[in-house]
Amino acid sequence: MVYHARYLDFFERARADWLRQLGFESSKLVRDFGVILVVRKLVLNYHYPARLDDEVEICVDAVEVRRAQLTLTQSIRRNGLMLTDASLNLASIHAGDFVPVRFPESLKEALHHYV
Repeated sequence: MVYHARYLDFFERARADWLRQLGFESSKLVRDFGVILVVRKLVLNYHYPARLDDEVEICVDAVEVRRAQLTLTQSIRRNGLMLTDASLNLASIHAGDFVPVRFPESLKEALHHYV
């Protein structure tokens, strides 16, 4: 079976790929806006185990976009069966001093299509 902490890696990779598809990979957020997105809160629910060599689908859905926070839901499924789901809150922080900052407006606009 897949070790429970590995699901965090799967979710992180899916979020990074999702943001990249929106045109906001991590390096661009830092370079163009001076922003880093960090996990502020995470709740995981394990329903069924994934097994090594399973082909899984990982989904990312934005739930709420606020000034400096984003709430997402993510899920991992195998053939439609929910294996794990998560609710998490991301914070937008300044890349230099790590204080909360507003999301770049262009990112907020792209995210609103998922709300």
